[in-house]
Amino acid sequence: MLAIFKREIQSFFTSPIGYLVIGLFLALNGLFLWVFEGPFNIFDYGFADLSNFFLLAPWVFLFLIPAITMKSFSEEKKLGTLELLFIKPIGLWQTVFGKFLGTFVLALIALIPTLLYVYSVSQLGTTVGNLDLGLVVGSYFGTLFLIGCYTAIGLFASTLSENQIVAFIIAILICFALFYGFEGAAALLEAGTVSVFVQQLGMKSHFESIARGVLDTRDLVYFISLTAFFLFLTVVQLKNANR
Repeated sequence: MLAIFKREIQSFFTSPIGYLVIGLFLALNGLFLWVFEGPFNIFDYGFADLSNFFLLAPWVFLFLIPAITMKSFSEEKKLGTLELLFIKPIGLWQTVFGKFLGTFVLALIALIPTLLYVYSVSQLGTTVGNLDLGLVVGSYFGTLFLIGCYTAIGLFASTLSENQIVAFIIAILICFALFYGFEGAAALLEAGTVSVFVQQLGMKSHFESIARGVLDTRDLVYFISLTAFFLFLTVVQLKNANR
């Protein structure tokens, strides 16, 4: 597994992919938060907090993570090297988890420079340093769990087609459906128990819960279970492809 992980990281940074993903993530967030006028602009928002960044980041990652993972297994299928995975001395689970960790660490590296936003915003307040760090830490934790789910979904989507663009689109559709789809469906229902239940089936509800600074075990179990479920589906799909 460690060998797969190292190979994934090396493949990201020995090609433009890793630098492009990190640069694109930082550029998009920087432009929307600090340059472009609109609802995400911190200066237009009028409050010295990072809530706009954590509203924007899930949508940026919704496109970037599938772009990274789309070639994970689809390229193997296209080149006809997928069968080699089954004769390696390591198991499928280790291969899948190694690729998962590689993508997850790349996204984590992209997040690290955004800690500068924390310092910048804390200096912009009427009272310097008056920033709710509990909310910030909770939001970062929520983003990491969300990235984990996106990555597992992207890996699963890459097993469904040898065409990377098709895998990319499938991953985006699944991520969107699980992040916002249930929220949109709940909005169509009358306010009540059913509406709340449908809303809580989606990632957005659990992400916002963690982002409030409270680590509820139900939210953690949700994200970990969803990530494990799609990693399991990835392994099952790979086994089926070998039959």
